[in-house]
Amino acid sequence: MNVDEFWAVVESAGAGLDGRTGDDGEAVAAALVTRLAATSPEGILEFQELFDQLHGALYRWDVWAAAYLIGGGCSDDSFMDFRAGVIALGREWYDRVLASPEGLADHPVVRQAAAEEDDGALFAESVNYVASEAYEQVTGDDHAFYEAMKARQQVAVGIDEAREPDMGEDFDFDDDDEMRRRLPRLAELFLDPGED
Repeated sequence: MNVDEFWAVVESAGAGLDGRTGDDGEAVAAALVTRLAATSPEGILEFQELFDQLHGALYRWDVWAAAYLIGGGCSDDSFMDFRAGVIALGREWYDRVLASPEGLADHPVVRQAAAEEDDGALFAESVNYVASEAYEQVTGDDHAFYEAMKARQQVAVGIDEAREPDMGEDFDFDDDDEMRRRLPRLAELFLDPGED
């Protein structure tokens, strides 16, 4: 599976959902599992590898700050779910967020979440596990996925597990002035005016 095929699977699963992931991503995850289970075990493992790469590229302070604003706070685990939710939005939105998380201020689901004070928008925990569920459906073995991924990682060339990702500049998410400076459009949606 190449990156174009990856995005085709993601976007076909999300069709008709309009980016709604407020159900913990269960609807899009169920559609993804169905599509992945129709491929080969090898294709599922390749999907997971691409998912991990795309997920890791979003591991930045500015993206985390956007998640913090949208979610009214954001733990490490919640940030994993948020990044999965961004991937579930499809390639166009993923690329926009990668370029600037401020782009999320234009997404209808984010705007609706701000209006309704819904702190679950874009947090899609279930999407993190679609490959393992699909692999289990195909193989009938609930441990086979993790064993296969571990074997692939051991033979991967050029992967340095110890290398720290470049997250960009760290800043205080609880400093409303700083959030307004760095993410003004999202801050306008999610922070009370004049609140410090």
